[in-house]
Amino acid sequence: MTLDDFLQRLRQIHAETLWVEIAALIACVALAWGICRWFGRDQPKDSIWFGERTFDGLLFPLLALVLTDLARRAALDFLPVLVLRIAVSVFLSLVAIRLVARVLRAVFPTSALVRLVERTVSWLAWIAAVLWIVGLLPAVLTELDNITLSFGKNEVSLRTMLEGALSAALVLVIALWIASTVEKRVLQTALTDLSMRKVASNALRAILLLVGLLFALSAVGVDLTALSVLGGALGVGLGFGLQKLAANYVSGFVILLERSIRIGDNVKVDGFEGRITDIKTRYTLVRAGNGRESIVPNESLITSRVENLSMADLKFNITTSIVVGYDSDVAQVIGILCGAATAQPRVMKDPAPVAYLGNFAPDGLEFSLNVWVADPHNGKDNLRSAINIAILEGMRKAKIDIPYPQRVLRVESLPTGVPSAGDARL
Repeated sequence: MTLDDFLQRLRQIHAETLWVEIAALIACVALAWGICRWFGRDQPKDSIWFGERTFDGLLFPLLALVLTDLARRAALDFLPVLVLRIAVSVFLSLVAIRLVARVLRAVFPTSALVRLVERTVSWLAWIAAVLWIVGLLPAVLTELDNITLSFGKNEVSLRTMLEGALSAALVLVIALWIASTVEKRVLQTALTDLSMRKVASNALRAILLLVGLLFALSAVGVDLTALSVLGGALGVGLGFGLQKLAANYVSGFVILLERSIRIGDNVKVDGFEGRITDIKTRYTLVRAGNGRESIVPNESLITSRVENLSMADLKFNITTSIVVGYDSDVAQVIGILCGAATAQPRVMKDPAPVAYLGNFAPDGLEFSLNVWVADPHNGKDNLRSAINIAILEGMRKAKIDIPYPQRVLRVESLPTGVPSAGDARL
């Protein structure tokens, strides 16, 4: 419908027909809301179909669109339709916006880029709806069809490129939706191991995105046989310039399949110690107890030495040391050290804390205290600090000397005229 048709329909609208359309629209919206309310009572809050409040999911605008379009088609034989036609375009835009927004939020819940994509899709959908309502959309599409771009010997119109981009985006969103649904409904119950679930989810998402992209390119009219040349060039690029990147991706799948390192393990890589929080296809995130996070390429986890502190034993050792005077009671010092460790609730009772006289230091007797914890992810330095404070209070209460560093300075000769002071002790 052109702009002249829209203006003609606008002049034909009367109050009686307007109220009939409004009543039909209200009935369609109420029926759609009732159906969503009935079937969405026990649905989870993150459901793509129903959303958090039933009407902010995908099903409500989709049902309203179908019912309103049926009412519009039925009313065309009896009266000039305008309100229902506007409602159809509005609900169609809502379906597109809700589909993109709900799927992206379910697949990428922590991504900040999702908000930008939602706003962009919303603006494009509402602009297209307004152009369609006033009848300017056919003229805009004709102008876009007249704008062509040359790619070698082929000319492609701007309209074809936009339609191809929209088709590809729609197919990719649906592929992400299917992958997310399979991951939640199938993989979470079929695979209890978190690492295997991760690799299965990544593989499924990659396969569906590849298949969806191929379907989208085929729908636009791209010859898929030409992609064989691109695949050969990509293979050469991976063999030379992208070999490190390809090695990291392959290493990521090897790690997830072998399960030598899992999410939640405490590891030590290149002097950095922490807990694995996530294993990506290219890198692994290791978070230390102080909150610092290290991004480790997956190839390093395959080719270098990695200490997995959680594989053989879940117990984690924490040590601290102290120097006391030579005249101190060794048994009393050991009792104070073990008592300070036992008083901490995080310290394991089996194996019990143990203290040793480790060395005869220049300034006194050096003792070391060994304790074990089962939750190193809650921090090690905070526990070591609490134990040291308890040890210091125990030593002061028992009046055990903690000596300052001492050094003996022997003067062999002095300049002429300076009296000799013998040995000086600092």
